[in-house]
Amino acid sequence: MDTRGAIIDHAVRLFAARGYDAIGVQEICEAAGITKPTLYHHFGNKRGLFEALIQERCQPFLETLRRAADYAGDLPRSLQQVTLAYFEFARREPILYRLLLMFWFMRPSDEAFQRVADFNEKQHQFLVEMFREAQKGHGNMKGRQQAQAATLLGTINTYIVMSLNGHVELNEHLAHQAMHQFSHGIYS
Repeated sequence: MDTRGAIIDHAVRLFAARGYDAIGVQEICEAAGITKPTLYHHFGNKRGLFEALIQERCQPFLETLRRAADYAGDLPRSLQQVTLAYFEFARREPILYRLLLMFWFMRPSDEAFQRVADFNEKQHQFLVEMFREAQKGHGNMKGRQQAQAATLLGTINTYIVMSLNGHVELNEHLAHQAMHQFSHGIYS
């Protein structure tokens, strides 16, 4: 791994362990075995490092999610594809995913929340658009796409947290089970 990638890896681990605000540049440098000038050369400052982390580690997922949420007339299939996209991202980047989950619960005025807000908003909009397209064939869904998107992501993230905590394995069967429960409620 190159120096830039190693710095990002160490930053992810530190931010996930103690939070963005609790970690300083010096601690990141010590963990990565570099000097401050090296970090500043690659990222400019801590904010630049965090923005690079989001850009380099999260943006590829957004493209995967956009494709998965591209509604093609089959809502159960779309829900399954979206769920599997999230599951794969969480399996591939478990520490980063845990960090990203933390940002949902921060104050909107916090710097880290603001840095990740665009990433979170894009995810939400992809899901809203999927439900907006699906409502054309399912009239009973009309006008509820914001809530449907939020509820879907909440369901997916619940299963991911269960996996991150060692209770379940993220796989295709669990994705199907989660979407069945999302679609049909607790009596399914």
